Amino acid sequence: MASSSACASTLAWSAASSRPPARRAMSLVIVAQGKVKKYRQVILTDDIAEVGKKGNTLKVRAGFYRNFLLPKGKAQLLTPEVLKEMQQEQERIEAEKKRVKEEAQQLARVFETIGAFKVPRKGGKGKQIFGRQVLTSNVTAQDLVDIIKSQLNRDVDKRLITVPEIREIGEYIAEIKLHPEVTAQVRLTVYAK
Repeated sequence: MASSSACASTLAWSAASSRPPARRAMSLVIVAQGKVKKYRQVILTDDIAEVGKKGNTLKVRAGFYRNFLLPKGKAQLLTPEVLKEMQQEQERIEAEKKRVKEEAQQLARVFETIGAFKVPRKGGKGKQIFGRQVLTSNVTAQDLVDIIKSQLNRDVDKRLITVPEIREIGEYIAEIKLHPEVTAQVRLTVYAK
């Protein structure tokens, strides 16, 4: 008897579940998506140690992009618009570099056509000159910077100037590195006052 009542209750349950309920609940439909992309093509907007430099295009895992690069603003997805913008920026940078180099070449021509800058110093016996320091050159890069500023009204960084050791009256050649690819040679005429 126990088995017939268990069977009857099972039938009652299955019969009840096959009928639609009086009030129908919203059903959740899950649509299967295609494969999830595991990698993303990105362009770095900042230098990241052991990943790459700013402007590099990389293929990174989607999770790394979503969880690290995107929230910190260190990368952008590589889209045609971003690629076009990147090329325009690169062209602008190249044009600026070219302009700076041409300006340095023009300044080098000015220095070379001027002739010699005259540097007065106190004279001693013969051709020797008195200077500020005994062991080093008596004409310094700062002296040349001051002369260029007074005569040409141009500012030049003294760290870019190489002056030979000058201890006597005469003509010397100093070099000014105006650009990584442009070096101007400037003549100095040292004379005794």
